[in-house]
Order: sequence, then C-alpha cells, then structure tokens
Amino acid sequence: MFPTKRVTAVLIAGALFGSQHASGEPLDCLIQPNQIIEVGSAVPGVIREVTIERGDEIGRGQPIARLQDDVERAALKLAEARARTSAELLAAEKSREFADRELDRANELANDAFVSRNYVDKASTEASIAESKLAQAKERRRIAEIELEVARAQLAQRRILAPIDGVVLDRYLTVGEYVDDRPVARIAQIDPLRVEVVVPAALFGRVHQGQTGIVIPDFLDAQPVRAQVNVVDRIVDAASGTFRVRLTLPNPGHVIPPGLRCQVHLDMRPQGLRDQAGAAAAGRS
Repeated sequence: MFPTKRVTAVLIAGALFGSQHASGEPLDCLIQPNQIIEVGSAVPGVIREVTIERGDEIGRGQPIARLQDDVERAALKLAEARARTSAELLAAEKSREFADRELDRANELANDAFVSRNYVDKASTEASIAESKLAQAKERRRIAEIELEVARAQLAQRRILAPIDGVVLDRYLTVGEYVDDRPVARIAQIDPLRVEVVVPAALFGRVHQGQTGIVIPDFLDAQPVRAQVNVVDRIVDAASGTFRVRLTLPNPGHVIPPGLRCQVHLDMRPQGLRDQAGAAAAGRS
C-alpha cells in the first residue's frame, strides 16, 4: 500500500464520517470476485459447439456450449406434429354433436309414442360413448402438449448457459469432448465485488450490516470507493483476536480487478447519525 493512499484513506474517512466515527487506522482487506461458479451440464453428452474463450465477458443466459442434439431435435419435431394434430379431436366433437342430436330426436319421437324406450336407451348409450371418446381425445391432446413441453425441455438441456453475469476464468472442454460430471467452464462475477476484512475484536459489536466503508485498492491511481457491509461474523477467532467482515463493492465497467489487496475505513457512526446523513444526502440529490 502506498503511504499517500493510507493518508488519503484517513482524510476521506474523516471527512465523510468524522474523525471520531471512523475506524481508526485503515483495516487491511482483500478484494475478491463476488462468486465463482464451475458451470457444468445438466445431462451427459458430446460437445458440438463452444462459444466462449478465457477472458470473455459473458451475460447471464448467454450460451456457453451446445451438446450434440440431433435426437432431441427430431423428438421435438415429432412432438410438435402430434400436438398440432386436431383431426381426432374434431372427429370426436362431431361424433358427440351427432349423437346428441340423435338422442334429442329419439326423445321427441318417444314422447309422441313413435319409437320404443329401447330406441331411446340405445341413442342415450351412443351419446354417452361419444362423450367418452371426446374426453379421451381431449386427454390425448393434453398429453401430446405435455410431451411437447418435455421435448422442448430435453432439447434445452443440450444448451449450456451462463448462470451469472461475469468473466470467463477458464474453459475446460472443447468440441468433441464428452461431458459427464466435469465442468465446462469457470465464471467469476466481478460486479459487484466482495471485500473481505479482518477486524480486531475490540470493534466487535460496533460493525453491523448496512454500514459503509471507504475502500482503497492497492492499485496504481485507484480511487477510493464506497462499499457496504453485508456479512458480519458472530464469532471471534480466539487465536488471532479478530473477526471477519464482508462488504459489497459495486464495480460497474469492471474497473477494479479482483485479487487486489486493499485498505478500508469503516463508518462507526451510530445508526441515528448514519440515517440522518443518508436522509440529507437524499435531499440534496
């Protein structure tokens, strides 16, 4: 850490928080990716296409790789054809309508004593059978639609997508290789970043979620940036007399590279003073 940066951190923290409410000397910290994910495949298969390289910036939902999917595409076409077929359903509906008309005519004739009750019973039975066939046709159509959803889901599983916005750290496999339980790539989320701080036990109980801190990365010409506490350990390490705190550091444009050491001044003002300062800042904006 450059000496001028240490002085800068102290001055900035004192100006923002007041010298009596800053955390004394800056605390050592480490800037890390917010999360690192090993991206695998939901199903085994042979890789047909890889669309990323190490160092690429990638967005959530962006394709990483595609497995061979000829069988799944054929199954999808078949399922689409079955789901579109409406001839059976239309025939069952027409048959039901005809049987209903026949039953109505049979009832009219029976009321005028032109036909026997047996004829009416026969027409009623045929109407019931036609209704059952229509219900079966509707059920088969519903099953075909479900099979179509399954076929689409199975095809989608052959595409490996990025689960987060981030940067590709490594690409492990390439075209023609078999994917089973091995990851395809490793992705790091670097906006926001994670700032890990080791805090002396003397400050235990004075650091809370929502507090802010001024972070100065150990990087040439790096400017102080504001971060917010989101995790505070509830246990003090007896050997070192410290506890750990994590801050979230916005990093739009990926200006700050993870992996840097840094120093941070924590805002030790009481909650009431922080709320007043936040309200004043909001009013000015």
